[in-house]
Amino acid sequence: MVETQHTKPAPRPSMVWDAWGVPAGQQELSAQIRGLLTQVFGISGDPTPRRDEGDVPLIAGTLTDTDRAGLAAITGAEHLSTDDLARLRHAGGKSTPDLLRRREPTPQDAPDAIVCPADHTQVLELLRYCAEHGIAVVPFGGGTSVVGGVDPVRGHFRTVIALDLRRLDTLTDVDPVSGTATLGAGLTGPQAEELLGEHGLSLGHFPQSFEFASIGGFAATRSSGQASAGYGRFDDMVQRLAIATPQGTLELGRAPASAAGPDLRELFVGSEGVLGIITAVTVRVHPVPETTAYQGWSFPDFATGAAALRQVVQAGAAPTVLRLSDEAETGLNLARSADVGGAPVSGCLAITTVEGSAEHVAARSREASELLTAAGGTALGEAPARQWEHGRFAAPYLRDALLDVGVLCETLETATSWANLATLKAEVTAALTDSLGAQGTPALVMCHISHTYPTGASLYFTVVAKQLDDPLAQWRIAKSAAGDAIVAAGATITHHHAVGADHRPWMSAEVGDLGVRVLRAVKRELDPAGVLNPGKLMP
Repeated sequence: MVETQHTKPAPRPSMVWDAWGVPAGQQELSAQIRGLLTQVFGISGDPTPRRDEGDVPLIAGTLTDTDRAGLAAITGAEHLSTDDLARLRHAGGKSTPDLLRRREPTPQDAPDAIVCPADHTQVLELLRYCAEHGIAVVPFGGGTSVVGGVDPVRGHFRTVIALDLRRLDTLTDVDPVSGTATLGAGLTGPQAEELLGEHGLSLGHFPQSFEFASIGGFAATRSSGQASAGYGRFDDMVQRLAIATPQGTLELGRAPASAAGPDLRELFVGSEGVLGIITAVTVRVHPVPETTAYQGWSFPDFATGAAALRQVVQAGAAPTVLRLSDEAETGLNLARSADVGGAPVSGCLAITTVEGSAEHVAARSREASELLTAAGGTALGEAPARQWEHGRFAAPYLRDALLDVGVLCETLETATSWANLATLKAEVTAALTDSLGAQGTPALVMCHISHTYPTGASLYFTVVAKQLDDPLAQWRIAKSAAGDAIVAAGATITHHHAVGADHRPWMSAEVGDLGVRVLRAVKRELDPAGVLNPGKLMP
């Protein structure tokens, strides 16, 4: 039985303009961290005051009165804004370079207008208008991109608008028999869980950006949540898509599987708004878990822990969450101030959680525990896993507090086969430490396995160093070295952060020159005027 409704959630909070999240989440550095910064980097730990957003100069908008009238005729004038505060809040994503640029005194680039369509039809009409009048369109969901995916690049167009999808925020069809639900692209993670929870259902997709990122953004970037070992990546969950393009509408996905040619959904899951704008997503859902088991594990070293994770995954016994931190991350990030089970964590910390019915949780926990113990793991009890879950969305707030005191802190991620994992980790770590060290800024590089597969895993790196006078250039050199090392090691340039603007230089190496030409051919067919999200994805 399919339940058809149009249920809307509670309003979503807006993120602050110059940092991650909302003011209530912002952190002050502890005395312990301040002391560590002084010892390692010679930094006092005193923050630089932030500017008020009303004092930030913007590059003047170029939207004409004619275009304002044309766009407002589609959405209503109340859903079009050229206000400087609204423009500033749509000026890009939340990467470290994004935030560093926002702290510069020079006038900020920003979209010329923010337009908020109500539904798929209005998105379609807006795209046709913009294609006809030469207006670049940047789809904007939660604004959480960390790879320049929502930067207001106008390319050769005179005007660029942000197409804010927040009004596409309904839960429509719920099919509890098939285990699917159709969600508007503008719903955030918490909003989607709120609406699904009213039906006893959950999506189970919890990336670090969960609190602010959108359903459309999850699909458009091939997002991977922290429970991917149990529920899969977001692209695994997608059943159907509704897509608006300047050339018309695509509705893709008629069955759980099909042999009717190439699966065209794959063109748009990961397309980052360059080929079309996703307006609704039908996803696989599951009942809200009855119970959850938590367990922390210690391994003597990263190689032993990685081999243990591989054995669990390849045995088909993966928990819902399965993560492993290296020695640096364990020592300095996850266990710096806590004793676990009465003793400090040593070696490498792994986290497992298992969700489901009581019977499933008991059986899967027992199977995973036996495998992890046999592979050299020591069980630490629930505390580490619960501590991780409590703070799992807070890391970007700590990053911002470090930026405030002159510390460069950024992340990058990749993935490769199990056989290549150790080589990849060593090569990327060396590229980062060598490139930053050569600039006179010794770096701390931490790493964890965040997502696992039978054939391989992803590596997520966190880099900390003292900021130089030009931290943007400093990071650009380090990021370039890391990207080159990833490609040279035969890994993917991005596992779940997407391509955006930042990873475009490596796309030819990723898919080959012929692959790039294929993408460009699809782009020409769907968006011949080239107005959709210029400067992203395709080199």
